[in-house]
Amino acid sequence: MPSASSSDVLPRHLAIPLMMSVATLFAANHVAARLAFDNGTGLLLAVLMRSGVACLILLALLMMQKKGFWLPPGTWPWQLAAGVLIAIQSVCLYSAVARLPVVIALLLVNTFPIQLALLSWALGGPRPSLRSCLIMGTILIGLLVVLDIPAWLANAETMGPEWLTGIGFGLTAAFALASTLWITEHRLAKVGSTLRSWLTMQTVFIAMILGGLLGAMPGGMSLPDNTTGWTGLMLLAVLYGSAFSILFISVPRLDMARNAPVMNFEPVASLLLGYLFLGQQMLTPGQLVGGAVVIGGIIVLGLSRAR
Repeated sequence: MPSASSSDVLPRHLAIPLMMSVATLFAANHVAARLAFDNGTGLLLAVLMRSGVACLILLALLMMQKKGFWLPPGTWPWQLAAGVLIAIQSVCLYSAVARLPVVIALLLVNTFPIQLALLSWALGGPRPSLRSCLIMGTILIGLLVVLDIPAWLANAETMGPEWLTGIGFGLTAAFALASTLWITEHRLAKVGSTLRSWLTMQTVFIAMILGGLLGAMPGGMSLPDNTTGWTGLMLLAVLYGSAFSILFISVPRLDMARNAPVMNFEPVASLLLGYLFLGQQMLTPGQLVGGAVVIGGIIVLGLSRAR
């Protein structure tokens, strides 16, 4: 999207509340997804609904902007790869949400800046500085506290059989997102953001249909069992579509270089919403401290990358 002039940029006292509202909508989307999953909704169906709404919004934006639908030569394979990776990220994220408290699932996924820094280094980019390494190490320590690893090691049975699987899904979602961001920055920089996003969501939508037809995930296309499940399914699509639209349309006026770390409010919002609407227990004081360390570290790392 075109960059906004300095006169068009929202002042911070307006930009920050707007971004916190968007982060809350994204968090509410995940809470609605957990509500849908707990009432029989198939995971592939949930991703299908979410990506379908996003596709319609982006198509409308493309048509209003009167932009072309063709990619520059040589970018099609990378665009397809980005779409497949986001499909994997979406499925893994919702799989983590279905197995873990929503806030823990989101904290796991929000480790993607660490994975992106390491991936960029592995693929020939600059080596992370000592300062970045210290920040990433601090984030990992905070994450270990949030996950309450000592308690899990002491008595894994009390954490449930799917706890470890959920952690794996969360970290895989973070890796898929980090890989997509690397491709976007290094291979798709010349592609317009609206077109790139539309093609990505279209790939996710088609992938979910194919996954359902091929039976890739047992029960993946299951309809909700009751009204509560249908409500969760509808809400997750509407909430994600609303958050996506507001953020995408407002980005040119938000001065993201300075304000992007505000989006890390999402895990905080999910903690409160999960407690209010799902009855999920609040984290222990120690876990709350660990969560604050993770979010704070991610914010500092984001600010460092922006500079």
